[in-house]
Amino acid sequence: MMKSIIKNGILILPGEIEENGYVVFEDGIITQIGKGRYTGQNPFDVIYDADQDYISPGFIDMHTHGAGGYDFMDNTIEAYLGIAHKHAEHGTTSLVPTTLTSTMEELIKTFDIYEQAKKENIKGADFLGLHLEGPYFSYNQRGAQDPKYLRNPEPEEYNEILRRSNNIIRWSIAPELKGALELGEVLKSKGILASIGHSDALYDEVVKAHEHGYSHITHLYSCMSTITRRNAYRYAGVLEAAYMIDDMSVEIIADGIHVPQALLQYVCKFKPHNLIALCTDSMRAAGMPDGIYNIGSLTNGQKVIKEDGVAKLLDRSAFAGSVATSDLLVRTMIKLAGLSVHKAVQMMSYNPSRILGIDNKKGSLTVGKDADIIIFDKNIDIQKTFVKGKMIYSKN
Repeated sequence: MMKSIIKNGILILPGEIEENGYVVFEDGIITQIGKGRYTGQNPFDVIYDADQDYISPGFIDMHTHGAGGYDFMDNTIEAYLGIAHKHAEHGTTSLVPTTLTSTMEELIKTFDIYEQAKKENIKGADFLGLHLEGPYFSYNQRGAQDPKYLRNPEPEEYNEILRRSNNIIRWSIAPELKGALELGEVLKSKGILASIGHSDALYDEVVKAHEHGYSHITHLYSCMSTITRRNAYRYAGVLEAAYMIDDMSVEIIADGIHVPQALLQYVCKFKPHNLIALCTDSMRAAGMPDGIYNIGSLTNGQKVIKEDGVAKLLDRSAFAGSVATSDLLVRTMIKLAGLSVHKAVQMMSYNPSRILGIDNKKGSLTVGKDADIIIFDKNIDIQKTFVKGKMIYSKN
């Protein structure tokens, strides 16, 4: 049987970095990992020489809205496939398409398009399932979410949403809203990651939400409450709860802008490494030149501007998603946060896989797991991307 071998590279393994190693895969699955020269080669095998670059698990982006001029809320197969391909160029082998607050009609259409696009997606990052970001958010912490679609969770609505799609794997919600705790319990019972996002909750409300199934924090430091004062008394918020609740996982948009250098270092110092995931939260302007773009759908989305390495509302009052890619996040964590390559890669691969509950098949170079593999150089510039053993991007 024909095998594929990536040889002569620096392996980023679960517990260590191994010089001069190789990875063998067949039928999309890793079958062998070793050190030194591979000797089991057959004439029909396909050989890739890493040339002493890193051989790494593929990056997993658990929160992205778009890239390459497309947004998932465009609700076209072209958009889904274009986004998947653009992110693959930057080392992402798996991603979670993320919605914005919208009409119910748009959301339901997204479910249908996702299923069609997943079947046709053979040249891009693998789709893991959908992330619903909203519409159950705090008005005060809405960020770039369109306020006219914000509302409280009602069982009739969210049960209908869950009935319409079996592909939802995470849902970001403001837990202080009426009905949100009950929704957390429903999501937990279905194995869906319940995440706290765009929330004005007080610390005690977050603790209660955690007891009702909420185990993750959406884009830490973005659109969330912190220490506030009410009638002379101070109250901690979502941000403080993210650190205080020991097993609460977090994700950070590590572009150096949404979370600047000092805060990147702060997160790494006070939150356990295995509970930190990196995410792009990228919108359609990722991988595109500066200019005016829509966040959300082309028909119902909002105009935003890409400048200074980030997307902003037109009045510059708030960020509007990022324009980052996964390779940039890893590079930033190494350069600004001072992490080793090994730790930074884990935050973009194994940690998201564990948080999403798919670490049995993705997230690390391990025999038996999917051959989602990337090769990158010392500057984290992607040279090749393999998704389930198929090379879908090569720089040269």
